[in-house]
Amino acid sequence: MTMRTTARFLTAAVLSLGLMAGCATTGDDATSAAEQAIADAKAANADAKALGNEWRDTGKMIKEAEKALADGDAEKATALADQAKKQALDAQAQKAAEDKRLMDLMATTTAGSLSSQSAGAGAGADSYSVVRGDNLWDISGKSDIYGDSYQWPLIYKANRDQIKDPDLIFPGQNLSIDRNASAAEIDAAINHAKTRGAWSVGDVEQSDLDFLAK
Repeated sequence: MTMRTTARFLTAAVLSLGLMAGCATTGDDATSAAEQAIADAKAANADAKALGNEWRDTGKMIKEAEKALADGDAEKATALADQAKKQALDAQAQKAAEDKRLMDLMATTTAGSLSSQSAGAGAGADSYSVVRGDNLWDISGKSDIYGDSYQWPLIYKANRDQIKDPDLIFPGQNLSIDRNASAAEIDAAINHAKTRGAWSVGDVEQSDLDFLAK
C-alpha cells in the first residue's frame, strides 16, 4: 500500500467515524428534546388539572408521546408532547377567561339578573347556520351564542332531531339556540362536556345518549 493510498484510507475512516459520531449526537439530542417536551407537557397539564380544567385528550396524548419515545421515534414523541402542552396551556387560558367572565358578570349585575343570565336569558342569536369548519365547541363559545364553549351540549340537546353525532355537523344546518335553559341544565351540560370521555367522529357515544336521556 502506497503512502498516498494509506492517507486516503485514513481520511475516509476519519470521515466515517465523524459521520457516525454526528448521527449518534443527533439521536441523543432528539431523545433529550423529546424527554424535555414530555416533561413540559406534563407540568402544563398538571397546572390545568389543578385549576379543574384538564382537557380530556391531553393526558392520553402525553402517554402516546411516551410510547413513541419508547419505540424510538423521538420526532413523533416531541410533536405529540408539544401538542399536549399547547392543549394544556389553552385549557389554562380558557379557565382564566371563564373566571374573568364570571367576575365581570357578578360585578355588573344584581343577584336576580345574575340568576337570569346564568339560566341562559339575555340578548343573543336564537339560531345559527353552520358553515364549513364549524363545530359545536366553537359555536357555543361565540359571544352571541353562549360565550362558553363548555355549553355546547345545550345546542346538541336542542337539535337532537338533526344532530346524531355531536362531533359531526354539516354546513347548512340551521341550529336552534336554547335561551331558556335552567341553571341546573347549564351545569349538567358543562359537566358532560368536561367528563364526556373517549369519542370518535361518526359514532354516537353512550355518554352522549345518557346526557340526552336526562
